Amino acid sequence: MATEYIFFDTDLRERFEQALAARALTCQVREDAMEGFVVRIADEPADDVLDAIEAEYETLMHEQMLRAEARPDWVSHQVAGVRFTRADGSTGTVRLPAAVARPLMERFTAEEAYALVSAIAHSLENPVDGPLCKK
Repeated sequence: MATEYIFFDTDLRERFEQALAARALTCQVREDAMEGFVVRIADEPADDVLDAIEAEYETLMHEQMLRAEARPDWVSHQVAGVRFTRADGSTGTVRLPAAVARPLMERFTAEEAYALVSAIAHSLENPVDGPLCKK
């Protein structure tokens, strides 16, 4: 699974790219279809490095949140996206309103949220009728 991060400010994205380069990681950047940029890590970092990257991203996202809250035109458009993988291997994004996304991301890591949404998508694609537990 490739790891992707979204940014809405160029300078925050560039700071994240610098943090990746400092850890000798390469990335690709593309414009997001809706707004901003997606940074995709080309490498598969070790768990401890990924933890450090996640911490850096959380710090930058906190700064992004403060910037967004200072902009009246952004506060009215609070939404988050969680990527998922379908059973056939294709990917998608679930749009979540801020009231749902904020507690989800406060309690789960990005990887856990991805796993949760992917499990829900898989269940929707392959519904099971009847009781959950069978003998």
